[in-house]
Parts: sequence; structure tokens; C-alpha cells
Amino acid sequence: MSEPRLGDIIDDFCIKCKRLTNHQVVSMLGPEPAKVRCRTCYSDHDYRHEQAPPPKVDPRKAALFNAVLEKMPPPPEVPALDIPAIDVPAVEIPAAEVPAKAKRKAKA
Repeated sequence: MSEPRLGDIIDDFCIKCKRLTNHQVVSMLGPEPAKVRCRTCYSDHDYRHEQAPPPKVDPRKAALFNAVLEKMPPPPEVPALDIPAIDVPAVEIPAAEVPAKAKRKAKA
């Protein structure tokens, strides 16, 4: 591939879109692009060589959080509920009280 020039379209990771998109070269520093403009959101940023920024996880905060979790007591066990089964007696409905629509469904 030939060296990029001003105005060329190249792929780069957009900080605002948070994905790899097409970018236009805005400025050069020697043979390398220095600044690019996202063709999706039109934001300008430094050329990142198609690399996403590292995650912003602070290892000190993660260590403190894990230390707090280790000091926590285990969650209490919840006893199982013994719910007795309920017997519901069957109710007979006289044929005179059953609507005609229900009678047709019963026959089918």
C-alpha cells in the first residue's frame, strides 16, 4: 500500500464513535498521518494506528474493591419454604348455566 497523503481515507479507531471507522487524513507529520477526521461523526483526533485506547481500569481501585469483598461475610442461607399442597374440590356446573359458546368448544 502506498503512503497516505492529505485528504486520503484511512481506517482508524474513533474515540467518539468507539469503533473502527473511515477517517480522512487532516495533517501529516513526516510520512505518517498525525491528525484524522472521522467521516461518521466528524470529530478530529490523533491518528491511533487502528488501536483502541486501553481500558480505564485503575488497578488500585480494583485491589481495594477485591479486599472489601474478601472481608464480607458469606450470604445467609435461605431456608426452603414448606408450603402444603391445597386440594381444590372439583365443582360441577349444571348444563343450563354453561354458555352456548363453551358447549361448542367442549364438543370440538
